[in-house]
Amino acid sequence: MEINFNDHQTEPSSQNDDSNFTIYRYKFTDDFTNELYKFSKIHQYDHRKDFKEAWNNWTDENSDLVDNEVRRLQNMDYNGDVLDKMFKSARYYFRKKSTVKKEPQQRRNYIGVQKDLLDAMDEHIISNINYKEYKPSEGFSLFCREKIELLQEEVNRLCNSGFTDHVEIKTKIKKTYKNRYFMLVTK
Repeated sequence: MEINFNDHQTEPSSQNDDSNFTIYRYKFTDDFTNELYKFSKIHQYDHRKDFKEAWNNWTDENSDLVDNEVRRLQNMDYNGDVLDKMFKSARYYFRKKSTVKKEPQQRRNYIGVQKDLLDAMDEHIISNINYKEYKPSEGFSLFCREKIELLQEEVNRLCNSGFTDHVEIKTKIKKTYKNRYFMLVTK
């Protein structure tokens, strides 16, 4: 099987600047989530206006629970409209959430790449990482041009191990290269 590693596509840059990497995900408490889920399932098939009316009644009947959750999120510096967040969760998420547990997909056994290839990738990355214009995607293309024999050996070994799709093999090797890059960068 022959794989062309040189048909490199440019990927969007996704640099992680630690100062801009803060993510806030305000979750409801488990107790509130359970009550919201029950409400959503009871009114799962209601029309929009009926759902809204039931929502208003529910928030009135459960005002203590709702008020406590609103206060909790506001104390955590949530800046949005908490009631709107609750309504949207009930109407668009919990209402459609399935109660049937999905069977996990059967995964095939993991087949790693050989240490020789990993060492060659590490050596290539270390020797090129200090160049200002170096990017992992372009580094991978350069690596493939320089280490064609090593890659052919690895492709043959992966084919003998059960891989049949050339795109899957290329993706695996490319992902391995990029993972090695990020492991070396974050050391």
